[in-house]
Amino acid sequence: MSNQSKLVFYGAISLDGYLARENHSLDWLFGTEGEEETGYQEFYDSVDTILMGRSTYEQIAILSPEKFPYEGKPCYVFSRTLTGSNEHVTFINEDIVGFTQSLKEQEGKRIWMVGGGEILQPLLQAKLIDEFIIQIAPVVIGRGIPMFVPGDRENELTLVDVRRYKQFAELHYEVKR
Repeated sequence: MSNQSKLVFYGAISLDGYLARENHSLDWLFGTEGEEETGYQEFYDSVDTILMGRSTYEQIAILSPEKFPYEGKPCYVFSRTLTGSNEHVTFINEDIVGFTQSLKEQEGKRIWMVGGGEILQPLLQAKLIDEFIIQIAPVVIGRGIPMFVPGDRENELTLVDVRRYKQFAELHYEVKR
């Protein structure tokens, strides 16, 4: 059991808790002092599998049209409409919780849950998230896509570390079991 993969949310949010604007734009995130120094490579090297929803996948294609940023790592995209696979991802049309649980039962490093909202909510409800590593950007955007959608869940966390990357604050939590 100790070699089981851990599921981690890693990402940036606005101070008021949004992952992106309502139109999925991340313009508020770019150009902030410290954005290039957030320890991303160290984190990315600790990951061997990537999960995301279709909306996140489509935004990544817009932000990085020349090169898929997660090449070389298994990447699964939850979608109700897209099926099969392409050179970079496999589309998953099955239950988010069941699929993720089966991934976690495999030996491995971390599984990175990219994005949030609709994918994060059922994983939190099922208590499958093991860690949160959240960079807080110094901006209040007022409205957008929230990191946490309302739901009937409670997850207690333990603060593991706090780091500062110039204008970004990073909070690292583990979920209490």
